[in-house]
Formats: sequence, C-alpha cells, structure tokens
Amino acid sequence: MASRDDIKFLSNPKIGNNKKKYCRFKKYGIRYIDYKDSEFLLQFINPQGKILPRRITGNSLKFQRKISVAVKRARHLALLPFVADQLK
Repeated sequence: MASRDDIKFLSNPKIGNNKKKYCRFKKYGIRYIDYKDSEFLLQFINPQGKILPRRITGNSLKFQRKISVAVKRARHLALLPFVADQLK
C-alpha cells in the first residue's frame, strides 16, 4: 500500500485552507483615515506606488474608498509619490 508521501496530487491539497480576510477598520473600530499619516497609507500601496485592491487587502468597500481618497490626497500634497521604483 502506498503511503501518503508517495501519492502525487494534481492540485495542492492545501488550497482552500486560507484564513478568511477581514476588514481591519471594522475589527479595530477605526473610523477616520488620516491622509497625513503616510506610514499607515504605505500598507495599502504596492512597491510601484499603486493602490492595492480590496481582494488583496480585505477591506470593506466603504473603507477602501476612504483609503483611495486619502492616498490621492497624500499624493497631491507630495506626502506619497505618484510612481515609484521599489517604494518599500
């Protein structure tokens, strides 16, 4: 009889065991997103300077909109760059 280590799977058996995403703003009760806090906003920007989508961050629609507005305001005031090479 073949052991479990000898069996080759066509797909990864660990697929689907991911932790559920959650909105950190709802969980911790954050109501206001400050556009002047550039260190906090860097969590929602990829190394090229693009805003990360909801499916990656796990934010709710309401807070994703607030984040995008805050990032755009910070970019306009030159607190965050519009385009960057390896921002983080």
